[in-house]
Amino acid sequence: MLLHPLNNLLMVQLRGTFTHILAKLLRPLPPQYLESLLSRLISAQVARMTPGEALRLLFRLDGFFYSLQGQKAVEYGGGIHTKHRHTHYHDFFISNIQPGERILDVGCASGVVAYEVAERAKAYVVGMDVSAELIAQARERYPHPRVTFMVGDVLYQLPDGPIDVVIISNVLEHLTERPAFLSRLMELLSPSRFLIRVPLFDRDWRVPLKRELGVEWRLDLTHEVEYTVESFSEEMVNAGLRISQQEVRWGELWAVVEPHVE
Repeated sequence: MLLHPLNNLLMVQLRGTFTHILAKLLRPLPPQYLESLLSRLISAQVARMTPGEALRLLFRLDGFFYSLQGQKAVEYGGGIHTKHRHTHYHDFFISNIQPGERILDVGCASGVVAYEVAERAKAYVVGMDVSAELIAQARERYPHPRVTFMVGDVLYQLPDGPIDVVIISNVLEHLTERPAFLSRLMELLSPSRFLIRVPLFDRDWRVPLKRELGVEWRLDLTHEVEYTVESFSEEMVNAGLRISQQEVRWGELWAVVEPHVE
């Protein structure tokens, strides 16, 4: 009965030892030689596979490298992912906010969006996040007289009103009961509009193919959904909202959403 667990443990130890030895051997290689070696190894492997098997391997590697790229982009950006400056999505939020308005930034993370909205739009911002560590970083890195950072989960805790605008930037896709969540925010805060940014499922032809092949296709394992333009519109209707403006950029949907008035 102990044979299988012991075998599994031995295999894990052997893989760990092999990986450690291989890493030590490859470390002195210049990057261009390592790239060439990996390219040749992968090409030789997929040449022996069926198209489906080869695609599954390549897509799994694609997901692994995407994750590493994200980590290194944050390090390269000094703690802030470079997409903040490359995609210019901050500008979308700021262009839809008026001076003096009170903003709730849901899931504000490190606080850079809250800071820029306060600084550039001359608004008053409450940045909320469930992570005490991220809020501590936000308070240290992005202090501003018109920004208040607070630890909290907007599913259970909300700042004192009134709130004119709610920013939900790459947060909605992590939730399950999304229309109910938006309806609750409308009921309790009475914002005039939501500024929403979400990832699109149809951002790339590889996404449906990954799903077809049974390979993880989401940008993040914690995503409950990734949208199409149609599915996003349907959810907004179900929440009692209407889309007054939307743009599709960088594989994402950016929208201004307002309460639906009969």
